[in-house]
Amino acid sequence: MRNRDEIALWPVYFDSTKTRSKGRKVSRKLAKPHPALEMIEKAVKSLQIPYRVVPNAAHPRLPWEKRGLILIKKVKSKNKILKEIASNL
Repeated sequence: MRNRDEIALWPVYFDSTKTRSKGRKVSRKLAKPHPALEMIEKAVKSLQIPYRVVPNAAHPRLPWEKRGLILIKKVKSKNKILKEIASNL
């Protein structure tokens, strides 16, 4: 169970091969094709935001793809954090 002060970061948010309706949250210019959980973890670590990894989680729209997720502490708005992480990928 996650807390209200955490933001879930799914790899599909940063996947340039997915459409917005399939779950991508950042613009295609900032997104990368098939980003690994480790890439996103490295970007979060560079921003020095506390986080934890849930390795076998599946995004609700893609339940057959267990790519994991990262839960980070909410220090800014989700949109700003997503853009900062995408620019660090």
